[in-house]
Amino acid sequence: MSAAPSAAAPRLFDRALLQMRQARAARLGAATFLLDHVARDAADRLAAVNRNFGAGLDFGTPGGALREAVHDRVATLTPVAIPQDDSAALPLPAASADLAVSALALQFVNDLPGVLAQVRRALKPDGLLLAAMVGGDSLTELRQAFAAAEAELEGGVSPRVAPFADLRDIGSLLQRAGFALPVTDSDRLTVRYDHAFALMQDLRRMGATNVLVERRRLPTRRTTLLRMAQIYSERFADPDGRIRATFDIVWMLGWAPDESQPKPLRPGSGKVSLEEAVKRRGKQ
Repeated sequence: MSAAPSAAAPRLFDRALLQMRQARAARLGAATFLLDHVARDAADRLAAVNRNFGAGLDFGTPGGALREAVHDRVATLTPVAIPQDDSAALPLPAASADLAVSALALQFVNDLPGVLAQVRRALKPDGLLLAAMVGGDSLTELRQAFAAAEAELEGGVSPRVAPFADLRDIGSLLQRAGFALPVTDSDRLTVRYDHAFALMQDLRRMGATNVLVERRRLPTRRTTLLRMAQIYSERFADPDGRIRATFDIVWMLGWAPDESQPKPLRPGSGKVSLEEAVKRRGKQ
């Protein structure tokens, strides 16, 4: 049976709208450079584990890049869709999988503690979770440019870019969900564009435009958009005139508890990178 999810999670994201935006992105021709980067990184991280996996689960990853990248490390990798109501129990038998992966999907989950707890229960003892999500200071430039433009022209600021979790948050969530030896790290990418509207077009083609429940429902004024682009260029352009956009990828790793595992260090004493943690837990 599936475990019960956590109760009363705040509803930050309109997941029905998210599915619509992702479908639109597929029709437009998805921008996959970020997902492709994460998929390659996931394959490299799994390659550090001296162990092949039997049954695997892929939670919510759009497209097939991740499954293609790791197919030689896992016998079967079954996609698991995260439902619109992500507080609902997922149809996952307990202790049924050796590996759980996810790429660029969990940042849009309302009940992330509940979903992680269900993933942990679906793993066999000593099963591995390896997941990546957008976090940290991602899109900080766009956030700042929009805020400045709206404050200047409209007298207030509306929520446009989702709040992203940081490493400390994710490490705590892994512990809360019952994972052993949780480790997190991050990877920062800086992508350059000719102008802010080119970035916004890529976000549409990623299905990653604003799906906040508290988003502004009226169309953005043309004057505000133009001022946002001007501020973005003034504050975040390189000498050649191209602007920068930051993407922080937060990686999380955790193991389903097993008696064979080493005991964790006391809180605050861990100095092991995610890659080193993967290597140490590798088995024949």
